[in-house]
Amino acid sequence: MLIYNSTKSNFLNDISTNNIEDILQERFIRILNRNIWKNEYMSWQNSIKEMYFIINESKIPNDASICLEYNIPWSSKRIDFIVTWLDEDKNEVVVIIELKQWQKVDLTDKDWVVATRFEHWLKDTSHPSYQAWTYAMFLKWFNQVVYEENIQLQPCAFLHNYKDDWIINNNFYRYHIDKAPLFLKWDKKKLSDFISSYIKYWDVNKVMYRIENWKIRPSKALADSLASMIKWNQEFIMIDDQKIVYETANNLAKKSSELNKNVLIVEWWPWTWKSVVAINLLVNLTKFWLLVHYVTKNSAPRAVYESKLTWTLRKTEFCNLFKWSGSYINTEENQFDALIVDEAHRLNEKSWMFSNLWENQIKEIIKSSKFSIFFVDENQKVTFKDIWEKDEIIKWAKSLWAKVHELELSSQFRCNWSDWYLSWLDNTLQIRETANDDLKDIEYDFRVFDNPNKLRDEIFEKNKINNKARLVAWYCWDWQSRKDKNINDISFPEYKFWMKWNLSTDWMLWILSPESVNEIWCIHTCQWLEVDYVWVIIWNDLIIRNWEVLVDPSKRAKSDASLKWYISEMKKNPEETKLFIKGLIKNTYRTLMTRWMKWCYIYCTDKETNEYFKLYNKWTY
Repeated sequence: MLIYNSTKSNFLNDISTNNIEDILQERFIRILNRNIWKNEYMSWQNSIKEMYFIINESKIPNDASICLEYNIPWSSKRIDFIVTWLDEDKNEVVVIIELKQWQKVDLTDKDWVVATRFEHWLKDTSHPSYQAWTYAMFLKWFNQVVYEENIQLQPCAFLHNYKDDWIINNNFYRYHIDKAPLFLKWDKKKLSDFISSYIKYWDVNKVMYRIENWKIRPSKALADSLASMIKWNQEFIMIDDQKIVYETANNLAKKSSELNKNVLIVEWWPWTWKSVVAINLLVNLTKFWLLVHYVTKNSAPRAVYESKLTWTLRKTEFCNLFKWSGSYINTEENQFDALIVDEAHRLNEKSWMFSNLWENQIKEIIKSSKFSIFFVDENQKVTFKDIWEKDEIIKWAKSLWAKVHELELSSQFRCNWSDWYLSWLDNTLQIRETANDDLKDIEYDFRVFDNPNKLRDEIFEKNKINNKARLVAWYCWDWQSRKDKNINDISFPEYKFWMKWNLSTDWMLWILSPESVNEIWCIHTCQWLEVDYVWVIIWNDLIIRNWEVLVDPSKRAKSDASLKWYISEMKKNPEETKLFIKGLIKNTYRTLMTRWMKWCYIYCTDKETNEYFKLYNKWTY
């Protein structure tokens, strides 16, 4: 999504007439349908006007393309300034410029992280050269025209208020400054020459137009790249707050000891690739011979990793990397250097098969390790046994004399319009009230189907592309096919529709088997994993009546353990339990409807509920 795209001559005119910030504001509101922050407007007034001299003095032709505020696909990040043209060999070139108003930073001991002042406090943030370089890398990996046609990307950073102090350009940051040159206050002429050295001829093929309107390449699936990552090859470039979390965790892990225990809590949003951060952290810490485990309650990611690592690691090596969250009931205190806990909100209070051993999984993990990092999303609690609350982690950390650190992971990358879609979904499910009450004015593919057979056929077609389309539902039908393969678990007789749960054949490797598209999967096997396309069945445990979201836990399968204790809890504290169950069931469908990287299709068994979702989108089938 591009906010501003014009020629050099028009750009200079817009600045000279003092209209550039108002032009951007108007287009920002019209295109993105939201107001801008005061600081954004001020940055346009200051930073973009600083580019007047740069562009005016450059030797690039007047027809050169100038682009501002380009939204990176599948993310909430925007590239500040872009110049496109052809170089002297007629190769297409995109010059990416990260603009900053900074005047001072502090050096840190974290790779590519500086500390700078925001409002009234210092905050760790990515070095501008690193930001520019990662933006270029994401364009290369996600945009099909850039990737396939080998369009040259040349990133750089311009800090127009910053005087050289040998901190921002310290040798500690040299690696990425070499990849994305850094220009300071007195470097305007150098930056102008830098741009001119790449831009020579007219952009006859309109590079940015093609970049913006070309197909988006889906991101690499984490499991597909782990075999290479575990050999210490870098498969993913982390961006902005991903890098902050990664470097902070690295730093804490290396300096933690028995007398200096540390706990890092990372609150994350859907589509932020927190598992990419977690796996990169695992790989990096093993390079330093630290004893570290990647911990999950859900066995699905561990099973997928094991399959992918068949030819890379021996079984014993695999087991020494990935562990179940209940593995630490008998470990010695501070036995591990680091424990990385993914989906920490899914931890149980008790451990083992019947959740009846020892005191608390959080306590066991913190006690067993000098450093532990917990990735938590409190909106993805889906069973009664999930601990969920961040305060529970803080309580146990303090009781074990561990210092608590907190960060947030909010840069989103999984799907198109991810932040808008998530806000809309929360509003529609009445989880939280947001301003995003429809999807009609954005590009997306959220479809509501009246007939489950049509929806299933659509998923089958999508799966032919790359085996990344799946059908999912909550555990609302008994698992009868486990004992008798001739029985169909899920049926809608009025449509002559019958399908099975797929838990007895591929088990947790459903994401890899092409045949698993013929069966339906529940949240226990898909909560951690992601696909390109997902079909969600919304059963009568969640219905809409008079525009209100209502829930009925009795509609779930008798064998579903997620609400196993709700009847007894209702007797003890009925009002609080009702609210708790309502939030739990809403979280269930929120989680199912955010497993996709591209599009989401739904079918509601309740007609009024189906009509409710239809009102919020333009596609009905």
